[in-house]
Amino acid sequence: MAGNTGHALQEQTVEWIKAQFDEPVEITNVQPLTGATSSTLFELVVTKSSSERSYVLRLFHKTDWLKKEPDLAQHEAASLQYAEKMGLTVPHLVAYDVTGEESGVPAVLMSKMPGSVVLQPSNDDIWLDELASNLAKLHQTSAGDFPYEYFPYNDAFLLEKPTWSKVQNDWMRAFYIVSGSRPAFRECLIHRDFHPANVLWENRQVSAIVDWVNACRGPAGIDVGHCRVNLAQMYGISVANDFLAAYERHAGSDFKYDPYWDLVSLTDILDGSPTVYPGWKAFGMKGLSNELVRHRLDDYLLSLLDRFDDY
Repeated sequence: MAGNTGHALQEQTVEWIKAQFDEPVEITNVQPLTGATSSTLFELVVTKSSSERSYVLRLFHKTDWLKKEPDLAQHEAASLQYAEKMGLTVPHLVAYDVTGEESGVPAVLMSKMPGSVVLQPSNDDIWLDELASNLAKLHQTSAGDFPYEYFPYNDAFLLEKPTWSKVQNDWMRAFYIVSGSRPAFRECLIHRDFHPANVLWENRQVSAIVDWVNACRGPAGIDVGHCRVNLAQMYGISVANDFLAAYERHAGSDFKYDPYWDLVSLTDILDGSPTVYPGWKAFGMKGLSNELVRHRLDDYLLSLLDRFDDY
């Protein structure tokens, strides 16, 4: 047990954490962090030489994800190191254990960044503009020889007709489009999971982008599309479109919009009947229901098909 908060870490994990520092330390507080759905996150207060600092520990516990991608800890570690080297505001990597042999389970230890998630901003325009400008800045980063490459999460050719939808045939058309030829794109560093719950804010400005386990070389349109499909579910199509317009202003001639990537991002989130993402609820988002999310996804799909037809 670390500290007296009642939140237990394995003794093996505690000893691994302590071993990452060049002087004796004590873990004086452990608190689970809100919003993590595919891994477990803890904030740790580490005391050394009478000073305290906060760190974040990510533990990869989902066996099905680890079977598909056994190097998750190494992937996030490489992403953090590369992004920091490129001048992006991200957590600083302290240590990682790819197999969990030393830490108990695969783990990443990193610095805790200032700020908090904001899902219900006081000024939507400023919030969207900040989101867009920070993503555009990220995409100015060359992917160089970064070893991880983009791949879609779903094979659209194998997706079945969504019985939950009121526009099932339109979904089948989207699957057909996505399973076709992929347009050419300019490769850059992409976050691969950029959405409002992975962005921290302080004084109405973005203070950090977190959760880098999926970063890779790929098309900017995938990050834009993933954020847009999240915004469409949370707030509706108009907010998703406002984000795209803001991103295009900040990216300028470096970005050429293609609705194909929006359609890929939409089909990538499908895994049965859509439901409200638990992370949104954890961060205080209210007013959403599974029915509303499904309705908004249908509407968003139709808007994308209209864009595709006009493209």
